[in-house]
Amino acid sequence: MFVIDSQTECYRNNKANEFSASMSLIPVLPLFLKLNRQHFHNSLLEKGVPRVSVRWSDGRMRTTAGIYRRKTNFLGVKASEIILSRPVLENLPQKALNSTLCHEMIHAWIDLVLKVEEAHGPNFHQRMAEINSAQTDFQVTVRHSFPISNRIPKWVATCPSCKRSFSYRRIVKGAACRSCCNNYFGGRWDQKCVLEFQPFSRTKK
Repeated sequence: MFVIDSQTECYRNNKANEFSASMSLIPVLPLFLKLNRQHFHNSLLEKGVPRVSVRWSDGRMRTTAGIYRRKTNFLGVKASEIILSRPVLENLPQKALNSTLCHEMIHAWIDLVLKVEEAHGPNFHQRMAEINSAQTDFQVTVRHSFPISNRIPKWVATCPSCKRSFSYRRIVKGAACRSCCNNYFGGRWDQKCVLEFQPFSRTKK
């Protein structure tokens, strides 16, 4: 399963005061279609049907604003989806949703249209810059700084290359250090950057 998420330590910066106007949950498919038309030349549609499904999370995504993932079921059928975090986004303004959804749509576009395996490499940065320069309603960023709840992590994952550690609520198979992938492998996932997981209690000082 190919997964790109937005989880970094930057999520732990509490900037709640920047987001005073809250947003209730809205249907995300119309917004997806609008952004696809405006910024992706409808390339994420095939015969009028979205090439990637979009949905709100069920409440368990509390440290990640959104993810794009591609997976294959037991019948060998491939499917792609974007999941937006209800706990993180539901009380933030509309521009936070627009930014997050567009961020994940760039990942989908790179995967499905360009057919390149890349996290936040040159293709991502180029498309992000084009979208940001084309409008002023929201800004797509590589890392978000939305406020999240500070829950005690169950796992600590360490990069074997740079030795940086990241907190996780569960083990994510194949998760890699984004910084090292960007710095040494052009934004592509590499086995050398795969995080090593340990229970939080064993590494807590």
